[in-house]
Amino acid sequence: MYFLYSLLLFSALMFAIPFYFFQRRVLRGEWLYLKKRLGYELPKERSQKESIWIHAVSVGEVLSLQSIIQKLKAKYPSIEISFSSLTNTGLRIAKEKLKAVDNIFFVPLDFASVTRKYFSAYNPKLFVLAESEFWPNLLRAAKEHGCPVLLINGRISESSFRRYRFFRLLVKNILKNIDLFLVQTEQDRERLEKMDLDPQRVKVAGNLKAEIELPFLTKDEISDLKQNFGIQEAKKVIVAGSTCKGEEDLLLEAFSQAKRARNDLLLILAPRQPGRFSEVKKLCEDFPFSVQRRTRLSSEDEWEVLILDTIGELAQFYALSDVSFVGGSLVSWGGHNLLEPAFYKRPIFFGPYMRNFAYLAEKFVQSGAARVAHNPEDLVEMFLMKDEKSLSEMGEMAKQTLDSLKGATSKTLEAIETMMRSGESGS
Repeated sequence: MYFLYSLLLFSALMFAIPFYFFQRRVLRGEWLYLKKRLGYELPKERSQKESIWIHAVSVGEVLSLQSIIQKLKAKYPSIEISFSSLTNTGLRIAKEKLKAVDNIFFVPLDFASVTRKYFSAYNPKLFVLAESEFWPNLLRAAKEHGCPVLLINGRISESSFRRYRFFRLLVKNILKNIDLFLVQTEQDRERLEKMDLDPQRVKVAGNLKAEIELPFLTKDEISDLKQNFGIQEAKKVIVAGSTCKGEEDLLLEAFSQAKRARNDLLLILAPRQPGRFSEVKKLCEDFPFSVQRRTRLSSEDEWEVLILDTIGELAQFYALSDVSFVGGSLVSWGGHNLLEPAFYKRPIFFGPYMRNFAYLAEKFVQSGAARVAHNPEDLVEMFLMKDEKSLSEMGEMAKQTLDSLKGATSKTLEAIETMMRSGESGS
């Protein structure tokens, strides 16, 4: 199985590398770092320290691990913590935010000879995966190295569950290399157990992202932020975060209709993919709005639509908003994280496609902290903000709902400590 997988991976890379080279190196000016991903720049000497290797993919996952890593390092300062990510952005954010980490590097390309080199060089006592990063050769290399594997903040979406069920035997062979699964919800646990996993290896710990720690901003600080971005106090700001292709035109059309009824509205669009910033600006220019990009904005510039063309700033823009919209939900992408606006007590709206965050979406809707925009008319109503008292109550409920979901950090730390002490499954 592993030989066939490696052969297919090699074939896929041979087709993909020219495409990615053109897309990222030529169009975006980003390096692929193949030499690093193949393990040619690993430490010369094998680490002799007690160590742990943590792997995460997305920016959201990286940020969700800040508290875990800080507390682990505070309690065990002698432990060497290594951290890997798949993407350039994930690695950059890790270097900015994870100051307690000793080694930060790209996760190796998933070939057996490469992954073995990483385990030999960093010599971890525990390998920790965030959410659902199931790389077959990486997991097998961990077991060959005698390193227990812990999945934290595990999530099995409906679409992933269907794929896993279809390839049941293959997936079961991969997942046997994970000693303990800490998942977000009972539904995630049930889905894993339906794939014939031992129930003793699956535990519900909650969602680490619910323990999000963002800077507290006073009213004066929010007022200063607004002034920096040219937002007058009388204006009402809607932030649409992590939007995907096919959503911006729907939002802009609804915004246009709402502007005919009230002229004090401002829209901040934060496209999910950096490569779409110019595309979204062109979309905005099809409407009669004054448009600016964040990176080219001065405090004197006037705008009705601002494009957030930076990475890592979305949370502070949620903080200065009056209404937040979570993107990836008007199209079949599956939605994005809604916890940042909740942290800042902002009323939350999203579209009907939130399958990737179905549990959270349901919780927030049930508590009255969020509403679903099912159609263009609902979007217009969102922009109009007719009942500001109700929106304020939604924001308060959003923070309360977020606080009710906490507890995953302590459970995750307990599992990490247990597995490092025992060198076993921790079950």
